[in-house]
Amino acid sequence: VDVYCDKIRHLVDPPPPHLAGRISFHRLNIKNDSRLEGLIKMADLTINLAAICTPADYNTRPLDTIYSNFIDALPVVKYCSENSKRLIHFSTCEVYGKTIGSFLPKDHPLRKEAEFYVLTEDESPCIFGPIVKQRWSYACAKQLIERLVFAEGAENGLEFTIVRPFNWIGPRMDFIPGVDGPSEGVPRVLACFSNNLLRREPLKLVDGGESQRTFVYIKDAIEAVLLMIENPARANGHIFNVGNPDNEVTVRELAEMMTEVYAKVSGEPPLEEPVIDVSAKEFYGEGYDDSDKRIPNMTLINKQLGWNPKTPLKDLLETTLT
Repeated sequence: VDVYCDKIRHLVDPPPPHLAGRISFHRLNIKNDSRLEGLIKMADLTINLAAICTPADYNTRPLDTIYSNFIDALPVVKYCSENSKRLIHFSTCEVYGKTIGSFLPKDHPLRKEAEFYVLTEDESPCIFGPIVKQRWSYACAKQLIERLVFAEGAENGLEFTIVRPFNWIGPRMDFIPGVDGPSEGVPRVLACFSNNLLRREPLKLVDGGESQRTFVYIKDAIEAVLLMIENPARANGHIFNVGNPDNEVTVRELAEMMTEVYAKVSGEPPLEEPVIDVSAKEFYGEGYDDSDKRIPNMTLINKQLGWNPKTPLKDLLETTLT
């Protein structure tokens, strides 16, 4: 179910022989189509990935962001609950917001203690910036829909699993504005850097690229979701981080790695000035804010589903850029 099928046209128009009779595409917008409840009634399981989830939109389109991630998701949760259908709902690692450690002085010894920066599903607080920093419109909407899903489980017996992705990346990501994605706005970091590399433009580092992120290969992440689908008794009622804490880099380090990998796979020499620094205000506009560090605690998903990510960052970047 989607508003368009461009990215999966090769699977549905017509389907390849191995998928014949196994996949059907329904073109509809979940926020205003009466067919949605009927489709949910027909299914054993609903997986909701519908969202606006591009950082450049959070403070330039905050209303669309809040509606997409909360208001438009309400009917999906409601229909699953009323019809006793299982739901796997995609949230985001952004719900954690800022780490506790980010509020300590930079030289404070507690900054090195894992409890101040490692993010745990059922323990870590969700700390957002002030209301005027509209970047948090996305995280706040996602947190509220998580609370609603959890409440439906507690009060009405909804069987659910919530997924918190930590920067899933891989081949077939949107990256060229106007070709693989919207012609306006700025795509996410890997897509943005890929676009710069293809056009032989310097990679722009927002506020020096000091924010830290972890990245997980899409193939590894899909294996985690399949385990959730196939093991409802072990997955129901849980929120799962799905990321790779071993693939942690600053955004600046990511830019350097991507420049190196792209030179290898393309045969083109790196630019003399491969990166430039820009301010968050210049890049994203007024009202932007950022989380400092996102390290997922993988204990719960490993215990419940036996899943661990496998692919090192350099390998997944090479596969993606190739």
